[in-house]
Amino acid sequence: MPASEPGTDIVTLPKDTLICDPEQIFDHKSIRADLDALVEEKSDDRAFRGAVVKLLSTRRKEGMARIADSFREKPFAAREMTRSYTWLTDCLVGCAFHVATTQLHPLPNPTESERLALLAVGGYGRGEMAPQSDVDLLFLTPYKITAWAESVIESMLYILWDLRLKVGHSSRTVKDCLRLGGEDYTIRTALLENRFLWGDEGLATELNKRLRAELFTGTEREFIEAKLSEREARHLKQGERYVVEPNVKEGKGGLRDLQSLFWIAKYVYQVTDVSELVALKVLTKDELESFIDAENFLWAVRGHLHLIAGRPVEQLTFDVQVEVADRLGYVDRGGRRAVEHFMQDYFRKATSVGDLTRILLTKLEADHAKAAPLMERIFRRRRKVKPEYVVINNRLAVVDDEAFLSDKLNLLRIFDEGLRTGLLIHPDAMRLVTANLDLIDDDMRANKEARKIFLGLLLKHGNPERALRRMNELGVLAAFLPEFEPIVAMMQFNMYHSYTVDEHTIQVIANLDRIERDELREELPLSSDIIKSGINRRVLMVALLLHDIGKGRDIDHSVLGAQIARRVAPALGLPKAECETVEWLVRYHLLMSDTAQKRDIADPRTVRDFAKAVQTVDRLNLLTVLTVCDIRGVGPDTWNNWKAVLIRALYRQTKLVLEDGMEAITRENRGTEAKKLLRKELADWPAKELKRETGRHYDPYWQGLHVTAHKVFAELLRDIQDDEVRIDLHPDEDRDATRACFAMADHPGIFSRMCGALALVGANIVDARTFTSKDGYATAAFWIQDIEGHPFEASRLPRLRQMIEKTLRGEVLTTEAIKSRDVIKKRERAFRVPTTITFDNDGSDIYTIIEVDTRDRPGLLFDLTRTLANNNVYIASAVIATFGEQVVDSFYVKDMFGLKFHSEAKQRTLEKRLREAIEKGVERATS
Repeated sequence: MPASEPGTDIVTLPKDTLICDPEQIFDHKSIRADLDALVEEKSDDRAFRGAVVKLLSTRRKEGMARIADSFREKPFAAREMTRSYTWLTDCLVGCAFHVATTQLHPLPNPTESERLALLAVGGYGRGEMAPQSDVDLLFLTPYKITAWAESVIESMLYILWDLRLKVGHSSRTVKDCLRLGGEDYTIRTALLENRFLWGDEGLATELNKRLRAELFTGTEREFIEAKLSEREARHLKQGERYVVEPNVKEGKGGLRDLQSLFWIAKYVYQVTDVSELVALKVLTKDELESFIDAENFLWAVRGHLHLIAGRPVEQLTFDVQVEVADRLGYVDRGGRRAVEHFMQDYFRKATSVGDLTRILLTKLEADHAKAAPLMERIFRRRRKVKPEYVVINNRLAVVDDEAFLSDKLNLLRIFDEGLRTGLLIHPDAMRLVTANLDLIDDDMRANKEARKIFLGLLLKHGNPERALRRMNELGVLAAFLPEFEPIVAMMQFNMYHSYTVDEHTIQVIANLDRIERDELREELPLSSDIIKSGINRRVLMVALLLHDIGKGRDIDHSVLGAQIARRVAPALGLPKAECETVEWLVRYHLLMSDTAQKRDIADPRTVRDFAKAVQTVDRLNLLTVLTVCDIRGVGPDTWNNWKAVLIRALYRQTKLVLEDGMEAITRENRGTEAKKLLRKELADWPAKELKRETGRHYDPYWQGLHVTAHKVFAELLRDIQDDEVRIDLHPDEDRDATRACFAMADHPGIFSRMCGALALVGANIVDARTFTSKDGYATAAFWIQDIEGHPFEASRLPRLRQMIEKTLRGEVLTTEAIKSRDVIKKRERAFRVPTTITFDNDGSDIYTIIEVDTRDRPGLLFDLTRTLANNNVYIASAVIATFGEQVVDSFYVKDMFGLKFHSEAKQRTLEKRLREAIEKGVERATS
């Protein structure tokens, strides 16, 4: 009914259920009277339009606030929320149309060419609007736009823009729509979801008839292919389903994927609601429920996301995840944060969207399959499959559902056949498997043949990643291995892990597969050699599968994981000795990583203790490959040359100890060897100077550095004056870092000042060694990286040197200058990183190791070293290991008398002061 008809309501009540009483959102009954009152006071059009905007603006604010409040009270009422924002928008657009057509540009007797229809398109046309959604409008005319229609459109748009609505609009004839829709799939999709609002309804009806007859019919395949190409491009841009800061709208398994499904269904099957797909046998009732459940959840998340940000934000960044989880009513439980429970639900919903996509595409593929070219059909080699399977559209399908289900082991065998033939499993077969997961019971898990098939999937065909990922998505992995179920889609709320726990596990196994295929020899020569030399693959594969299975509980996941492995490994049919090795590997899967990254591996005691824990070369080999695969599986950029050098060095020295005994790496042997190498490097030095250089350093200096650094320090110390500061900056490409060497007269707090100078130039310190010579000079070597985790570019080194020199000369006051740099970004503030400080007097023969595990920030190392210096603590070396927002700084220290810190009272005092420094620093960095 045209809005300009006298005596009618401008807007009518919605058919859908809203989040609260429609009258509380927009009082549609009184709006006509209120607008009429403004007409009485009207002096000129501009003033009248301003008064209309003021009235509608007040109504809009009230309506938006009412919807937001109701949504907070009913946080999962997503459909009602989207319909409420749509109805409020309808009311505002309707009022603007009424004012433009009846008051600003009245036209009592329009001609045929002056007909005008207003349609909602896109998401607004679908009736799904988030708090910050755009308002997409189509002004439809029969022929070329008239002056009257142009005036109406212009006045309407000014009103809507003044109301701060984000309006996307187009003015077209029916012919334009057909032409442009034929050229552009985005326009065609928007037209597919048009909804008549006001004006000439006959014109809108004509458009829809002609769209179906002249544009949609017969072009179904092209539309499907276009939408799938868009989806592929979108996924490529947004990344995997398990990206830990997902895009709710555009990401894999997000709202756009669901919308694409509906667009395709509407285009092909002419449905107006997704529920109609059940009658068409495209979806089952369970699958429809899954669709509605996922859609509701994702819309709820998007609605809260918009309300929190106050703008159209679609990415669930870490800081917002916490707030959304809180609004949705999630709470901390079972040793996990509310946000982790929320994100686990999110990823499970995203997975179900992937399942639904597969199901619909299969049906479409069957209905709209394009015949393969004749020559290809004649000459293409058909893969031979076992009699119970058939190849349909190049996918592995089941011949007879009943016969397949008569032997429950077929629920595993189908994945084996998929790997054997290299065929992807047909979605109908996947559906069959998912619908019958209850067949995987205790009897089947205990079946010897079932265990053999499962282990075969991991070990027999190569590419276990593909089988595991599909089994995981379909629920087979968690059904066969119930201990795996809790970690499915489990997110770890930190910046270090790029994947959910189950996806990380699959990535880790994929890394092993690539090493076995010799694809990573250049990058991972040590692991490749270990694999080639022979290793128990079954033990390693099962350990990789179970290494993180204990995560997410209120207990150390390595300890719990080992307990689970003690049950699972025998259940998979492994002999006793292998079960014990698997349990040991799961229990100590972080040992090598922690030792290499958190301890000084130049200290013989570190190697001795590690060798004592590992005991055999076989275990060392298994643990090394597991460690490498694990670190690489954390995220795309986690593994680097720095970690590679540490792991290789620890492996090499440990193997030496295990084969030749501890004497092979004693301090004396290392010192003698190091001096011998330096004499060779400095062969052109006078004998007297050479003797002085090899005699001026204590033992730790000779064991703690490579000969290349010894040579640099020899040059820096040669003829150095007491007031001189000498610096050498050099890219250490083997370690993915820049090596910064300093030589100067020693004095208290010098190490801290160097840390401050490096922090001021934006350097991230990854390792540090400091030594004092017998004649009173400090020599310190730092390995530093830029903000991207790479060595500094050569062009930046002169400026770096200049700034460091200024700071060390006291021209720049570090404590003041660092304030502007020492900032924790807003999106990183949601992380909780408890501070743990431990004192270890057993890990080194000479030093106490103070390990500080806390939140990372640019000024942390400076604060910690300054605090230690102020308390007369001598720092010999610092080992820095960063894990996202968490850092573990290990300091090898002595007191002012050269002794360890054995006194508990001294330890407590030091710990208290370090904690105070950390707390003050965090306060400064977040203020």
